[in-house]
Amino acid sequence: MSEKRHPLPPFSEETARQKVQAAEDAWNGRDPGRVSLAYSLDSQWRNRAEFVTGRDEIVAFLTRKWERELDYRLIKELWAYSGNRIAVRFAYEWRDDAGNWFRAYGNENWEFDEDGLMTHRHASINDLAIAPEDRLFHWTEGRRPNDHPSLSDLGL
Repeated sequence: MSEKRHPLPPFSEETARQKVQAAEDAWNGRDPGRVSLAYSLDSQWRNRAEFVTGRDEIVAFLTRKWERELDYRLIKELWAYSGNRIAVRFAYEWRDDAGNWFRAYGNENWEFDEDGLMTHRHASINDLAIAPEDRLFHWTEGRRPNDHPSLSDLGL
């Protein structure tokens, strides 16, 4: 019996938005094991210049990421969808252990299998150093509150 991760493709605008929100919520929870469950067992990633294959490597990658990127806050926004593919734009803020703040901007292309598990994730990301007073993502750890502005609302 295979595992299913709803909503399933083909995506409508509503179900694509649900998929994007679920991904944002999981990544903001910063639990690598939980996040990895949205991906197929042999999922393939390109994240910047790093290539990751399979859930074990996803867990290791995310563990390293969140050990380095402290106070991580992420906002994702649906860009486009078709069939079993979704394109997303995102921004996240984080600080390093020296207290320097950054905002990362990026785009992701996702492809899903018939069970709703992501089989491919291609991410292009750029980092920008920001002053602490330029931060825009100010919720407590975890899920972004429903009333927090979106990327478009923030002009990002």
